[in-house]
Amino acid sequence: MRLGSRRAWVQYVPDLWLGLDNLKQHRLRSLLTMMGMIFGVAAVVSMLSIGAGAQQQVMAFIEQLGVRNLIVEAKEATDWQQNRKVRQLSPGLTFQDMRIIQANVGAVVESTARKRFAPSKMIPRPQREMPTVYGVSPSYERIGGLRITGGRFFDESENERAAPVCVLGEGTRASLFAGNDALGEYVKVNEQWFRVIGVVGPQLSPQTELAGIPALDRNNLIYVPLSAAIFRLEDTYSEMRDEIDGVYLQLETPGDTVPTAEVVRGVLNATHRKAGDFSVVVPYELLAEQRRTQRIFDAVMVAIASISLLVGGIGIMNIMLASILERTREIGVRRAVGARRADIMRQFLIEAMLISLVGGVIGIGFGSGISRLIAWLAGWSTIVTLASILLAFLVSVSVGLASGLYPALQAARLDPIEAIRYE
Repeated sequence: MRLGSRRAWVQYVPDLWLGLDNLKQHRLRSLLTMMGMIFGVAAVVSMLSIGAGAQQQVMAFIEQLGVRNLIVEAKEATDWQQNRKVRQLSPGLTFQDMRIIQANVGAVVESTARKRFAPSKMIPRPQREMPTVYGVSPSYERIGGLRITGGRFFDESENERAAPVCVLGEGTRASLFAGNDALGEYVKVNEQWFRVIGVVGPQLSPQTELAGIPALDRNNLIYVPLSAAIFRLEDTYSEMRDEIDGVYLQLETPGDTVPTAEVVRGVLNATHRKAGDFSVVVPYELLAEQRRTQRIFDAVMVAIASISLLVGGIGIMNIMLASILERTREIGVRRAVGARRADIMRQFLIEAMLISLVGGVIGIGFGSGISRLIAWLAGWSTIVTLASILLAFLVSVSVGLASGLYPALQAARLDPIEAIRYE
C-alpha cells in the first residue's frame, strides 16, 4: 500500500518541475497573474487580524468584569425636567434596592454598592484628566478582580468608620505622583484629605459605552470606602444623582447569572415602577454575544475579502486558457508520445495551483505586514491568528484548483493530431 502511494506521488514530480519551469520562463506574466491572489489573501489576513484585535480587547474587558458577576447601573437623568419626571415614578437606585435584591437572590456570594463622584479639584494636581472617585465596600476588591501592586485595599472596619483612606488606580498614581512612591502620601479630593494605602495594577477600559457600562478609564480611579464617599464628599452630592449609582453582585457560578439577572430586573421594575432608570449588565451573557458577533464579523470580512480572491481566480483562469493556445503544439507532442488526458489535465492543474499557492504565501506575508503597519500607524490592536492564515491559505488553494479545472479540461480534450498541426 505504501509503495503504491509512493508511486502515485512520484508521477507528480515531473509535472511539478515542468510547472515551475514554465512560471520561470514567464516571470512577469506569472507575477501579474498572482497579484489578485496576493491582494486577496492579504485582505483576508489583515481584515481578520483587525477584527480579532478589536474583539479580543472587548472580550478581555468583559472577562475582567467577571463572568460570575452582575452589575446594576443607574441611568441618571441629564436635565432637571427629565429627572423630575422619573422621580415621580422611581426614587432611583438606593440601598433599599440592594437589600431587597440580597433578600430575594440566594446565590449571591459577594455584593457592594457603588457611589461615583467626579471631583472639581484635587491636590496634587493631576497631570492628565481628573480622576473619578469610586466609593465601594471592601468586597469590591474580590468582585472586581483587582490586582493590588502596592500596599493593600481598605478593610471593613475602615469602611464602617468612614476612614479617610484611598487606593489609587495605576493611571491615577502616575498622574498624581509621576514616578514616586504613592504609599503613605495624601490626596485632597475637593475639601477632604485621603491617605493612600494601596495601588491597583493596570486594568482594561472600554473605548465606548458597552451594554450600559459607561466608557471610563478604569486606571484613572480613586477607590475610597463607601461610607467615606457619602459622608466626606457630601458637598459634591447633587439632587440629580441617585443615592447610589451602581450595585455589584458576585454569584456562585456563571450559570446562575442569567436567571438571577431576570430576578433582579423583576425586583427593580417593581420597586422603580418600570421607570427605566437602571440597566442590568450580565458579563457572562455579553461574552457569549461577543463571541457570536465575532463569528459573524469574521464571516462577513472573509466574504468581502474573497471578492479579491475571485478576481484573482478569474485572472488565473484567463492566463491558463491563453497558455493552452500558446502550448497547443506541446500538448499534441506529449499526447503523441503516450501522455494520457489525465496527464495533460494534471500538468495544467498543477501550474494553476502553483500560481495560487505562491501568491497565497506572498499574500500571507503581505497581509501580516499590513496588519502590523495598521497597528503602528493607527494604534489599534491587531492579531494575526493561525486560523486566519490557514483560512486564507485554504481559500487560495481552492481558488487555484477551481480556476485551473476548466482550462485543464480544455487542454485534455484537444485532439492530438490537430494539436501537432497547430501553428
